[in-house]
Amino acid sequence: MATIEEMKAAHKILKSWNYTWKALDKGYTDKTLYVNVGTTEIKEKAVPAEMKKKFIGGKGYGLRLLWDATKPTTKWDDPENEINISSGPIGGITQYSGSGKSLVVSISPQTNIPIDSNVGGFFGPFLKFSGFDALEIQGKAEEDVIVFIDGVNHKVEIYQAPIEPLDSHILAERLTEMYADDDRDKRNIGVISTGDAAENSLIGMLNFSFYDPKRKEVRLKQAGRGGIGTVFRNKKIKAVVVKIPGVSGNLNNVVDLDAIKERGKRFNREMRELDDSQAEMRSKGTAHLTNIMNDYDLLPVNNFKYGMSDEADKIHSDVYKSFFTQGVPDGCWIGCNMACAKGVDNYLLRTGPYSGSRVLVEGPEYESASSLGSIMGIFNPDFTIESNFYCDTYGICTISWGTIMGFLMECYEAGILNEERTGGFKLNFGNADAAMNLLHAVAKGEGFGKLAGLGVRKLKELFIKNGWGDAQFINDIGMENKGLEYSQYVSKESLAQQGGYAMTNKGPQHDEAWLIFMDMVNNQIPTFEDKAEALHYFPMFRTWFGLQGLCKLPWNDVEPETNGETDEPAKVPEHVDNYVTIYRSVTGDMSFDKHEMIRQSERVYNFQRIFNIRRGFGLRKHDAQPYRAAGPVTKEEYLSREERYDSQMKDIIGIDPTGKSVEEKLEITRKYRLDQYERLLDAVYKRRGWTKNGVPTIEHLKNIGMDLPELIDVVKDLQD
Repeated sequence: MATIEEMKAAHKILKSWNYTWKALDKGYTDKTLYVNVGTTEIKEKAVPAEMKKKFIGGKGYGLRLLWDATKPTTKWDDPENEINISSGPIGGITQYSGSGKSLVVSISPQTNIPIDSNVGGFFGPFLKFSGFDALEIQGKAEEDVIVFIDGVNHKVEIYQAPIEPLDSHILAERLTEMYADDDRDKRNIGVISTGDAAENSLIGMLNFSFYDPKRKEVRLKQAGRGGIGTVFRNKKIKAVVVKIPGVSGNLNNVVDLDAIKERGKRFNREMRELDDSQAEMRSKGTAHLTNIMNDYDLLPVNNFKYGMSDEADKIHSDVYKSFFTQGVPDGCWIGCNMACAKGVDNYLLRTGPYSGSRVLVEGPEYESASSLGSIMGIFNPDFTIESNFYCDTYGICTISWGTIMGFLMECYEAGILNEERTGGFKLNFGNADAAMNLLHAVAKGEGFGKLAGLGVRKLKELFIKNGWGDAQFINDIGMENKGLEYSQYVSKESLAQQGGYAMTNKGPQHDEAWLIFMDMVNNQIPTFEDKAEALHYFPMFRTWFGLQGLCKLPWNDVEPETNGETDEPAKVPEHVDNYVTIYRSVTGDMSFDKHEMIRQSERVYNFQRIFNIRRGFGLRKHDAQPYRAAGPVTKEEYLSREERYDSQMKDIIGIDPTGKSVEEKLEITRKYRLDQYERLLDAVYKRRGWTKNGVPTIEHLKNIGMDLPELIDVVKDLQD
């Protein structure tokens, strides 16, 4: 492997551009950085007042910039497609936990609509401190390039980088060493990278680095969903690097730092005193959910067929706790006391190109513990940890990969696939060796690995086209919506969660609405109107985090002692008030309240819906869900919960199941559940101010201040 000196010597500067830096004001620089890696144009752009007012930051800025840069016909691999990265006005403060996030936006190779992915690490805040509220990357380079944002000397460079390794765990470390003046300076470097698989699949993701001074290692957080890493490599970008002088004090130049500190101290006390009895984030991270989900029949097993397994004790959160290094500050941003970025140190790899190496493995988080385990019928933490490492360094979304594998394994067991069609892979549920080998094949772009990396939607289309199985069955078990694979919760018994997945703008991701406990466990939202209200409020509330540069975990993973005594405990009112206070204290906008918080999100949420419509999507038919998300598809699936389903048929549907065959009961259940979902669509669309076809009404756009001419032009003929 080339040395750092050899890498530097091979660099060829294509463009160097100097800029005038100015300090942030109330969380903003009011400038964005535009970089075209094809033409090598670099420039700064002023943020228009309307954009700042209506789009706020983060996901809002990314979507607005993408809309302006692309046409309705722009394809994901066209040079004009962009990768836009922005934090938000609150992003980068160090006095309140979870304030280091940024949002990445692009046209997705998987969905053909805008995808947004929330990610931690240093890059988003460091970009702001370098002088820019957003980074807008366009064009397509001829050879591999690195973009360097030098926030110390205030210049931006594009240069050819022909010999750096591609895989993230090596590249991020090498670039951090390359740009740091010394070991202490490594904490001032942020790197965006991906890996080999992003070049050979449609499910590529991006890694955002952060330096862990306790471990003295570069670590990675993932912008996983929708194939943005694939766009990154299609543009021939090897990495984007940012460097700043350091983080201290009040770099956001907020209006009232003391108020933010006071709320931060409150939350830090809750973490110290309540985390061990509530979520155990500091010792287990989000992996604390594995056994909880199994207990409530919500853990995806064998491609979402089942929600629990007798083998789940093998992946109990206590098992993962035994792997995770304890007693170290595990925040992915400075000052975050959630400490949920758990890691497995000095892990010995057994397979693949890095076999025999000892590495730091990030997580696994809950989503990866399921997607790289139970959904494949594999209950082996070593398999999960090793495949987690390879997904990260190869640049593969763990959620998409696991849901793809669950689908492929069920197709194999159903006879849709066989060894001839898979090129020799025996993809039975539980076959960890075959699953690991196929993962390596995806990274290489070899054989069946090339097909597997296309994602569930394209695989379904291929299998049906080839006549390999019944089309309805294939569509029923292929867990994707809008082209994006489902994240890792079984939604069959929660109608609200079915909507929380399939009604999303980008596709089924849990970051928009997680309503299973409210709906299924606690029965807090029994009517269609109740569910519709929840599917209005929570997606809007959670969208707000993505406008501001915030992580959602500090909102409700640890709650105040008295939260259960409040009128709306699911909303965690005290923490909502924390966010209102923090926004006011950063921006000085004292008129801001919890109602304007939702309106800010509504503007961006409806804009994204109309963006989808502009691209030929975004209608009711695009919110259809695979039936596996709603109910039992197969006979064995029904029989596994026969008592439950029979009871529901008698008590809820009003049909006596006595004497009926399983096939008849499956059809009765299916008809009822599909009808329930259609009724939910009607209720949610009405609450959101949309037509029955899922189109925002002009009246609603006026009410929320988003009656922009370009939006009205898209929806004006779709108002019936």
